[in-house]
Amino acid sequence: MKPKPKATPAPPSTPKSRRLEIIGREGVSEDRLVADMLTAGEATNASTALRFAQAEHGELSLTDMVQSLRTHGEAVNRGDLSAAERMLSAQAVALNTIFAELARRAALNMGTHLGATEAYMRLALKAQSQSRATVETLAAIKNPPVVFARQMNVANGPQQVNNGAPPTAPRTPESEAARNELVEDYVHGRSQLDPRTAKAASRAHPCLEPLGAFNRPTHR
Repeated sequence: MKPKPKATPAPPSTPKSRRLEIIGREGVSEDRLVADMLTAGEATNASTALRFAQAEHGELSLTDMVQSLRTHGEAVNRGDLSAAERMLSAQAVALNTIFAELARRAALNMGTHLGATEAYMRLALKAQSQSRATVETLAAIKNPPVVFARQMNVANGPQQVNNGAPPTAPRTPESEAARNELVEDYVHGRSQLDPRTAKAASRAHPCLEPLGAFNRPTHR
């Protein structure tokens, strides 16, 4: 008689918290599907959440956690922040509960163990600060702050923007006449604008004084 072959022990089944089922897509390899999921952050964050929740909630399915995260992410992409608002509201309550417990422990050690009182009170105030910050974040989501933009300039080249410059006075016919009243000079048979400003009369060169009428010649 031939001896019976020994039965090969069945490989241990992978726990569901570490088993990820992926729906295949035509023309995409399994490695690429896993890489896309890791790049999106769904698989890694789902695994992290399960590790921290296992002690309290037991072993959960990694596949279900990834699908839940994807569903919430798609809702956020559509502009639906209701799940995020519920999460922040629950976190604010949990942080406030932590603050109350730590403050209670600080009060129990007050007067007998000053070091423990200080440590508990410091942690209690940190929890209270985080609870307040969570409420402020929730309020900002519900009522986004309004930003007033003074001026926006879109151009390809450099620009000079004068914000708040005083308005110029409106031009009147009198100011236009005064502005256009220019002195002309004739050079080479044509007229041109005289850029020089008028100077006051002076006796610096008396030799250049105009001749009197009695010195002019009789015949020209």
